[in-house]
Amino acid sequence: MCGIAGFIDGSVDRTAVIKSMTDAIIHRGPDAEGHWLDEESGVSLGHRRLSIRDLSPAGAQPMLSASGRYVMVYNGEIYNVEELKEKMYGLKLRGTSDTEVLLEAFEKLGAEKTLACIKGMFAIALFDRWERNLTLMRDRIGEKPLYYGRVNGSFVFASELGAITRFPGFDAQINRGVLSAYMLYGYIPAPLTIYENIYKLKPGGILRISEPYSDGDIKQGKYYNIRKVAQRMQDEPFKGSFEEAADELDRLLTEAVRGQLASDVPLGAYLSGGIDSATVVALMSKIRPGDVKTFSIGFDDKKYDEVPEAAAIAEHLGTDHTQQYVTEKDLKDVIPRISSIYGEPYADSSQIPTYLVSALAKSKVTVCLSGDAGDELFCGYRTYPQMLDLWNKIKYVPVPLRKMAGGAASGVIGGIPKAYRAGMCLKAGNILEFKEAVDHYDPYIDRLTDGPMSLSMSKLPGDELQQMMLDDMLRYHPDDILVKVDRAGMAVSLENRIPMLDRDVVEFALSLPSEYKYDGTTAKKVLKEVLYRYVPKELMDRPKKGFAVPLERWLKEGDTKEWADELISNSKAAADGLINKKEMLKLWAEFSKNGRSPRLIWNVLMLEQWYRGGNNK
Repeated sequence: MCGIAGFIDGSVDRTAVIKSMTDAIIHRGPDAEGHWLDEESGVSLGHRRLSIRDLSPAGAQPMLSASGRYVMVYNGEIYNVEELKEKMYGLKLRGTSDTEVLLEAFEKLGAEKTLACIKGMFAIALFDRWERNLTLMRDRIGEKPLYYGRVNGSFVFASELGAITRFPGFDAQINRGVLSAYMLYGYIPAPLTIYENIYKLKPGGILRISEPYSDGDIKQGKYYNIRKVAQRMQDEPFKGSFEEAADELDRLLTEAVRGQLASDVPLGAYLSGGIDSATVVALMSKIRPGDVKTFSIGFDDKKYDEVPEAAAIAEHLGTDHTQQYVTEKDLKDVIPRISSIYGEPYADSSQIPTYLVSALAKSKVTVCLSGDAGDELFCGYRTYPQMLDLWNKIKYVPVPLRKMAGGAASGVIGGIPKAYRAGMCLKAGNILEFKEAVDHYDPYIDRLTDGPMSLSMSKLPGDELQQMMLDDMLRYHPDDILVKVDRAGMAVSLENRIPMLDRDVVEFALSLPSEYKYDGTTAKKVLKEVLYRYVPKELMDRPKKGFAVPLERWLKEGDTKEWADELISNSKAAADGLINKKEMLKLWAEFSKNGRSPRLIWNVLMLEQWYRGGNNK
């Protein structure tokens, strides 16, 4: 786990600039730094190292291939290194790092074959000194971030936006066109960012820029397209019994966890008390009995506290368990500085406890495994069956009739949380548009920012449950969940790994029939079947609490209310025209009176907090 940065420009003080960029991401790699400059091309590469495998200088970056043709900076971990070595019989290595194996694979096998066979998480910049082109690559699902774009005419890239803002001439021009999307989701969907001319490389993406390094010399594509993979998995689904599916999932997850235990530094796992983290910890304990460290945090509010459940699971599995109760003051104290971690507006409120549990884990380990992706892959979110039930009430009504009935929608669709969303729901042409309207849409979004947010979404492969899960894997998971996990860990120099995002696990999950995931009453059915082989069902058979905070209550009382009131009353974003101040004050007044739209309020507050302090210019 590390941080990378670079640019192509021969006119600046390249030594000073690349060091400034890597200094901005020192938290991603506090153990060492390295820089490589090419006078002829103007290519400069920088690296901050968090030493995980091969702690010696032999694992340092930027790294040159044995022939000297390629130089690479890389953030991530490759888990099937031994398999990769076998494809390069006779390979002689200088050290034991996965970085060196990956680099030599690019030279001997080529980018396409290497990307097709590696399993891991990564953001890579590879410069070919012979062909004089720079290639950027990002992992299949988007665990590791990679930003790129133009600053003052120069091509730049980095693991975080904060490094790019250090490049000379960066003007911090806000991309106002993304603000409606941000208000809708609480994050900015890839490939866009909060800044003009700066983008996220999408998951499974590859970008190559060749001399003379103008925009016309950039070629982009995808080496892995999860939509197409999902279609293939649906065309050739798993045909075995439910028991056979559980056996295969057990095998695949065990191998994924085994591969992700590779580390030359202390390693542990998060244990929330839920199905996903318990499954990962159970498999870790199977592989390394009596040698697993686990971490959980608890809250005074019992509605959100899972520490007792996590402790019971830890005791059953025999882990070395560390738990810590955090007070509301601990949680609230993080709020004013949390926005600076993300580089752009980001407003998933579980960012607060995620940061705190990462800090707890870092006190004892440098690598931590998590159970993320279980909900998206195995139908864990309560909204999936809820949306399916609601959708089934209207999907056979012709769309023109639904549009005509928009005004009476709340009477037609029972159970929709807010009646003012009902008109949007009735206009939806498919399950994804419908879920979008129910989950997110709020008319204040259009009034707070310049433009309306379109809800038009294309249909994805599979039945309606599969469509919702895949849609979350395409957008919500990489742009929200993985951003949260990566930045929270990296803020305290902790590497997070996610076994359920192993390529084989993901593709197997995509091939399973919906009823193996949700049978009408039981969610995550096949995943639970695996877990119950290791943890008694009675320890897990309870309502899901999630990793949330009591936003509405916090924003209505004490110091947090005062903090929020000051941000809104003296909004710099409103003064500069990013938010409609009149509508913002009206929204705040409605919230203060009746608790309306707490999530949207939080989106506004995180935008304002970032704009005041997290925005680097």
